[in-house]
Amino acid sequence: MRVMLVGSGGREHALAWKIAGSDLVDELICVPGNAGMALEPKTRCVSLAVDDHDALVKFAVDEHMDLVVVGPEGPLCSGLADKLREASIDVMGPDASAARLEGSKVYAKELMEQQSVPTASFQVFDKAQDALDFIKRNPGPCVVKADGLAAGKGVIVCSGQEEAKDAIERIMLKKAYGPAGDRIIVEELLEGEEASCIALVAGGEILMMASSQDHKRALDGDEGMNTGGMGAYSPAPVIDEELESKIVDTVFKPIVDGLREQGTDYRGVLYAGLMIGPQGPKVLEFNVRFGDPETQVLIPRISSDLVPALVAVARGGLEGQELEWDSRPAVSVVLASQGYPGPYEKGKIINGLGNASALEDVVVFHAGTKKHADELVTWGGRVLNVCALGDDIRKAVDKAYKAVDLISFEGKHFRTDIAHRALERLL
Repeated sequence: MRVMLVGSGGREHALAWKIAGSDLVDELICVPGNAGMALEPKTRCVSLAVDDHDALVKFAVDEHMDLVVVGPEGPLCSGLADKLREASIDVMGPDASAARLEGSKVYAKELMEQQSVPTASFQVFDKAQDALDFIKRNPGPCVVKADGLAAGKGVIVCSGQEEAKDAIERIMLKKAYGPAGDRIIVEELLEGEEASCIALVAGGEILMMASSQDHKRALDGDEGMNTGGMGAYSPAPVIDEELESKIVDTVFKPIVDGLREQGTDYRGVLYAGLMIGPQGPKVLEFNVRFGDPETQVLIPRISSDLVPALVAVARGGLEGQELEWDSRPAVSVVLASQGYPGPYEKGKIINGLGNASALEDVVVFHAGTKKHADELVTWGGRVLNVCALGDDIRKAVDKAYKAVDLISFEGKHFRTDIAHRALERLL
């Protein structure tokens, strides 16, 4: 079969690596892809913009694609899956109506409230002054969120009134995230430990994947600005089998059922970012695609072929589908450009990839790279994902950082404490 993968980041490279390794796949076309994806077997990259829906649909039809997998949230929220289905192309990704779970945090919170899904208490504001007045009356810690898509950076954790005021002004008045900040949510700050749960969903059926934990902050010790993610590990020890069952029953099933009651048959990946606290799991956010960088630790742990499950989702049902998992934990460390998540320079030459990738049970996924002349150079804020499997979490961490040390580029920035919560449990 011929598969088309839309996207160009580390998440998409991990998916490309897995899809290209399937015996069912004759050719994988990545649109637009990146320098690392172009090196995968049976794979070629085509330069089309992910927001040019007409061009993407025409290409899929002309090239007789058997399956399209949409990686990023932007094309899903703007209706790419709808247009592909209208053209009779099987697509792994929800339609625009369902994608509002990520495209509008207000919609997601209101659906959670309707379906009694546990989440933080919240208030919605479309006027900055109303939000500022609210925090004057409620000066404690809170979280301020832009309603729309903000590349994973529209969530600001505030310790008190002054930080909340700055966040509201940044989002609503200074328009740091454009129209995504026309509405905001101010919600209570939940205490506990974060974890990511991801499922394949189709026809009302739910196939859970292994748990994982992301590291959002830019600096060690969970300090610094929020980013798209600086690393991840799987599984997350905070989620055991009993808790996972509870999460399915109290989070995933109510949301999938609620969408179906609205006439939406969700077909795609459903991601729940959770806070595990004294009162049990509560939802921080929903995403409608594979997580990034969580995918980079989940994919290497899948020991079975992923493609049959992706096809099943696209065709509307998961009956009989299972995934087999490597019992070993996985760790991924993001190598970022200096300055990320703020302004950064591009075009820094990358060395050492061959030596790092040659290590046993290590794979390096490209996120922001480009081939320039005969050199591989940096071309994004998050440049590479260095991933490793180990017999235990400590060995996986050590192996990942051994590979990190072999890779160099000017301004290389990374956290040195990925998986610290899992390691602390060993003490």
